[in-house]
Amino acid sequence: MSIKSLIINPGSTSTKIGVFEDETLLFEETLRHSTEEISRYASIVDQKDFRKKIITDLLDSKNFDRKSLDVVVGRGGMLKPIPGGTYAVTDALLADLKAGVSGQHASNLGGILAREIGDEIGAPSYIVDPVVVDELAPVARYSGVPELPRISVFHALNQKAVAKRYAKEIGKPYEELNLIVVHMGGGVSVGAHKNGQIIDVFNALDGDGAFSPERAGGVPSGALIKMCFSGKYTEKEVYSKIVGKGGFNAYLGTNDMREVNKKVEAGDAEAAAVRDAFHYQVAKDMGSMACVLEGKVDQIIVTGGIAYNASTIEALKKYAGWIAPFTVYPGEDELLALTQGALRVLSGEEKAMEY
Repeated sequence: MSIKSLIINPGSTSTKIGVFEDETLLFEETLRHSTEEISRYASIVDQKDFRKKIITDLLDSKNFDRKSLDVVVGRGGMLKPIPGGTYAVTDALLADLKAGVSGQHASNLGGILAREIGDEIGAPSYIVDPVVVDELAPVARYSGVPELPRISVFHALNQKAVAKRYAKEIGKPYEELNLIVVHMGGGVSVGAHKNGQIIDVFNALDGDGAFSPERAGGVPSGALIKMCFSGKYTEKEVYSKIVGKGGFNAYLGTNDMREVNKKVEAGDAEAAAVRDAFHYQVAKDMGSMACVLEGKVDQIIVTGGIAYNASTIEALKKYAGWIAPFTVYPGEDELLALTQGALRVLSGEEKAMEY
């Protein structure tokens, strides 16, 4: 019997939805919201009814019967650190999404909307592998400053999805593999997957690992401290240099690797140097994770939008091809990944996690 699912992935200025029958996409839409619309609401949670109405209006416009749904799945938000998996949206999980216990972000609305729509039609609601997935080994948490432990914030949904996809394709359990997974999009995260857990990963949000199109990555601490206390910048301005305006944006004024490649092809020496540095830093992160896995790496998996770039894959293979073979899954299909998380639970392949 097939399973029909509604998938909800809220972003800061959009709500992306998809309807699936098993893993087959029936339709998807990206519903965009103007700054004016969003600015009417004092908080992320206050947007709930507005976003719910545009979702239900869209389904109605397609004459889609919501009662035909078997499950509703939302993008996981800024919850407490939790192991990876598919989680039922319980009252406790719902309360923490509304409170934003680890921060306010549009993704918090995913589980909230899934629960409300699911309850209305008597269908279960889930979230899958939110960005706060934390499976770090104890040794990986030490930073050198007790008040500043290393934390796990990264592209958990896509990293877990492609790792499990690879395992399924080769006919081995994910829990029996050692993998290095490299996600390259607006941010970059490189994780060490050991026996089904991501035991170390570079914090993709605000200050770890390679720079990316929009983020500065790990920067010299002493110089950053001096910048913070120079009197030239506000806290918000410094943070924007690290998150949003860092990386390619800072050096080249673009966050688009395609534009960087065009600059390189046109003979722009600075663009070529920045692109080379990006490849160099990502490869260094991969080498670090090879050490975390004690050199026992079954496969390197490269994913995210930048994985479409042949010159990047070629460069990473040149640096790190000696570690393990490469598998490349370009882009990221978050709607499908969320669907698959629910299907694994509903089919009995996995048990739902308890929050």
